[in-house]
Amino acid sequence: MPLETLPALIALAIATLFTPGPNNAMLAASGANFGFRRTIPHLLGVAAGFPLMLLIVGLVLGGLFQTSALLRETLRWGGAILLLWIAWKIANSGGIRSKSADARPMHFVEAVGFQWINPKAWSMAIAATSQFILPSAPFTTAIVVTAMFLTLGLGSAATWTYAGQAIARWLTTAKRLRIFNLIMAGLIVLSTVEILRH
Repeated sequence: MPLETLPALIALAIATLFTPGPNNAMLAASGANFGFRRTIPHLLGVAAGFPLMLLIVGLVLGGLFQTSALLRETLRWGGAILLLWIAWKIANSGGIRSKSADARPMHFVEAVGFQWINPKAWSMAIAATSQFILPSAPFTTAIVVTAMFLTLGLGSAATWTYAGQAIARWLTTAKRLRIFNLIMAGLIVLSTVEILRH
């Protein structure tokens, strides 16, 4: 990969990984509701899952998804429905004080798998691979792009999880926790609506 394209790759990675979206809102909500330590499997699943998806899309699936409108639309609408369901679950979460026995953070494998049905992740993967993976050196450039998103993704996931945990110090009442969960759910809904508009 030409060195002059690295700043653009870094800028794209930072802009897409650190801005609010479904993954980051879920990590912040999990950090607030369950704490940083219990959210680590979720955090690692997001940080590793998207780069893995990026590598596979870059080397195998990118062309298929770029040429199949039906596949893209099915993924887009199916993923949007799932994101809205997740937003509803977060909005109705009782948090760390919940008596619900099934309340728990997302597991590593669930977070990795979520990337494959997250419309924002697909948009990012197709954009990054089409711009930065060169046909003349697909494997090398795919590794560089994947490594960049893995490194910055760990930082982003940890930042959002820690921010959620830090906010939890002020979420000392059920009302404040409820408001926070509604805001995180709202971020997921807004990002889903934005995805569907494009």
